[in-house]
Amino acid sequence: MEQAVDECVGLLGTVAGRDWEGVRAGGLEWSCRQTAVHIAEDLIAYAGQLAGREPEGYTPFEISLEEGTDNAGALRVIRTMGALFASAIRTAPREVRAFHPYPFRSANREGFAAMGVAEVLLHTHDIAEGLGTTYEPDPALCDFVLTRIFPHVQPGPTPWRTLLWATGRGELPGRAPVTAWRWSNNLVIETDRLTLEGVTPAAATDLSTVGDGGFAWLEGGPVEGTRVGAGLVYKQYEDGVHRPEWGMYVIVRREDDRALGAIGFHSVPDEAGRVEVGYDLVPGARGQGYATEALRALSAWALARDEVRTIVANVERDNQPSHNVLARAGFTAVAEDAEQVTYELREPGAP
Repeated sequence: MEQAVDECVGLLGTVAGRDWEGVRAGGLEWSCRQTAVHIAEDLIAYAGQLAGREPEGYTPFEISLEEGTDNAGALRVIRTMGALFASAIRTAPREVRAFHPYPFRSANREGFAAMGVAEVLLHTHDIAEGLGTTYEPDPALCDFVLTRIFPHVQPGPTPWRTLLWATGRGELPGRAPVTAWRWSNNLVIETDRLTLEGVTPAAATDLSTVGDGGFAWLEGGPVEGTRVGAGLVYKQYEDGVHRPEWGMYVIVRREDDRALGAIGFHSVPDEAGRVEVGYDLVPGARGQGYATEALRALSAWALARDEVRTIVANVERDNQPSHNVLARAGFTAVAEDAEQVTYELREPGAP
């Protein structure tokens, strides 16, 4: 956050003596001055959401600059609001989420950080474009944004060009222009004891190697199945076919914020409304009903979607614990071969 703000203030400080009121900011309807104020407003608004743990809507406040504040003063406000936001991010516990409407009505601290960085990068670009100056942020900042709140956007030639294209501000060879867009925070599904947290491409690439994906794992985790699943998520992201709600979720125990395993879908539902699910737990979390609880919750979420009629699970014949999990979650065995048994759970009333 601090780096994005520093780059913004440093660049725009070189043109602070020019007229910002009478110049439109790039392709926006706002003037450069209005856009600068908007950056400050976003930063403190996000800080308020996160610090206040606001659960249901936007915290009802706004800021205004003192009459007579010049452009250099506006940049001082941006720097201050950025510092407050960075402090809110650093002090928020990992599990905290607060309201944001897109698309699942909440975001965690990493999501808020990515949204804040996006606001700074994109609107600095808009102001710079309006004033005829050049701006290109650190690629790592752009990648931070893309891999956390643009999981549906296939990586492009460079992170900055990809971010500009994804927000309707540029072109990419072979891709249609973007005329409407929204970023996407990860989905979470809560149960009595658990939170299923959607895995972002950033977390997936870390989990697929030797990292923890940003989670505090119970001893023994993450297990190999989680790492393999995370690798598939990142491959789908690279290929431009990842749809985050149909990806992988880390199973987190709410009482101590410990990650216990993972559950998720192999791909999006097919034309017949079938989607396959898989799951695993670290050894220390097994035998306590966590897998059943997670599977019931994810299945209920999926079957509530119009595009799903049947959830499928394939289990090795000798994996009796997993057979028990599926039976307790309401699945029925429908086929088997020498290696595995296929289970299904259908929407109520489905043939």
